[in-house]
Amino acid sequence: MKYDFTSIIDRKGKDSIAVDLLPGLGPEKPKEGFDFIPMWVADMNFPTLPSITDAIVERVKHPAFGYFRPSEKYYSSIIKWQEERNGATGLTPECIGYENGVLGCVVSAVTAFSAPGDCVLLHSPTYIGFTKSVENNGRRIIHSNLVQDDKGVWRMDYEDMERKIKENKIHIAIFCSPHNPCGRVWEREEIEKAMEVYRKNDCIVISDEIWSDIILDNHKHIPTQGVSEDAKSRTIAIYAPSKTFNLAGLIGAYHIIYSNYLRDRVRAQSSKPHYNDMNVLSMHALIGAYSTEGRLWVDELCQVLGENVDYAYDYIMTNFKGVKLAKPEGTYMLYLDCEEWCREHNTTIGALHKAGTDVGVGWQDGRPFHHPYAIRINLALPKSRVIEAFDRLNRYVFNA
Repeated sequence: MKYDFTSIIDRKGKDSIAVDLLPGLGPEKPKEGFDFIPMWVADMNFPTLPSITDAIVERVKHPAFGYFRPSEKYYSSIIKWQEERNGATGLTPECIGYENGVLGCVVSAVTAFSAPGDCVLLHSPTYIGFTKSVENNGRRIIHSNLVQDDKGVWRMDYEDMERKIKENKIHIAIFCSPHNPCGRVWEREEIEKAMEVYRKNDCIVISDEIWSDIILDNHKHIPTQGVSEDAKSRTIAIYAPSKTFNLAGLIGAYHIIYSNYLRDRVRAQSSKPHYNDMNVLSMHALIGAYSTEGRLWVDELCQVLGENVDYAYDYIMTNFKGVKLAKPEGTYMLYLDCEEWCREHNTTIGALHKAGTDVGVGWQDGRPFHHPYAIRINLALPKSRVIEAFDRLNRYVFNA
C-alpha cells in the first residue's frame, strides 16, 4: 500500500477525546497493567492523507487570515468527488452549502420545516447525535424499528414507517445512509421503497450520508437524491470529509439541496444565529482531501477497514457464544447484540461494558443508540491493535 495504516500514533495530549479520557466523557481508565485501545468515539486512529496536511501547511505560510469566501476550487472539488464517487449528475455550486457539521444542518432543517412539539421519524437503532439534536430543539422522535431478516441483515419496515407517519402526522424524517450504527449500505430498491413512503405522505427527508465514502466489500453507496426526480426534490442531503479523512476537529460539512424552496428555507434558518461560517483551513483541507490522492487513499482505507471487519466478525462468531452481530457493509463500526450472553451469564450490559474497559478495550455503551443490550466498537485503527483488543475480550471478558 502507498499509505500508512499500520503505524500506532500517539494521540495523548494532542486534543483527542478518544484517548485523553476526560471524566464523564467516554470509557473510564483501564486497570493498572493495561494500556488503552480507543474503540469508542467514531474517529480514526490512522494518520490522515498527506495532501490534506500539505494543503493546510501551504495556506498557513501566508500570514493573513481575514474574511474570505469559499473558492471556486472548493465547489469544483465537491462536484468532481460526487460525480466520480457517487454518480451525481447536474450538481452545481448553487446546490452546495457549507455546514459547520451534519447535526447543525439537521437542526436547521428540522426547525425550518416543523414546529416545537411536532414529530420526526427516525429509524432505530438511532445515532445518538440525532436524538440529542431533535429533542434539544423541542421535537418528538417517533422510531420505526429496523428489523433483522433470517440472515441477520437489518431491514426497514415500510408498513411500520407509513403507519407511524400517518398516526403522528409526520412531515419530516431523518434517513441515515449508510446506516449508523448498524452498518447497512442500503440497496437502490430499499431506498426507492422508503422514498415512496415519504412521497405518499408528503415528508421532507434529511439524508445523512456522512459515511458514504466508507463502503466495504462489493457494496455500493446509492445517494438518496439519485433514486428518482421526486427524491431529488424532497431531500436535504448532508456530506462531510470528516469521517472519511478523520477531520472532525477541523469542522466542516456541506449540504446538497436541489430544490430552491428547500434550500432557501434551510439557509434562512442556519443564517439566523450567524454561526455557520467556514474556517479557511477547513476549506483547504477539503480541497486536499477531494483530490486524486484522496481517491486512492480512500480505496486503500476501505480495504484496510474491510480486513479489520472480517477479522473481528469471524473472531466474534467463533469465540463469543451468545453475541449476535450483523456484519457491517459500510462504516467502521460494529454493533453487538449481547442480550443472550448477558442472560446466560446473569449479568448486565453495564457490567459487561465495564469489564471490557477495565482491560483497556475502550468500546462504547450501545444503549443510547436505542438497543438495550448493545455495545458499539470502532475498528478504524491498526489491525495489530484490533487483534490485541479481541484477545483481551476473549481472555478477560467473554470467556474469562
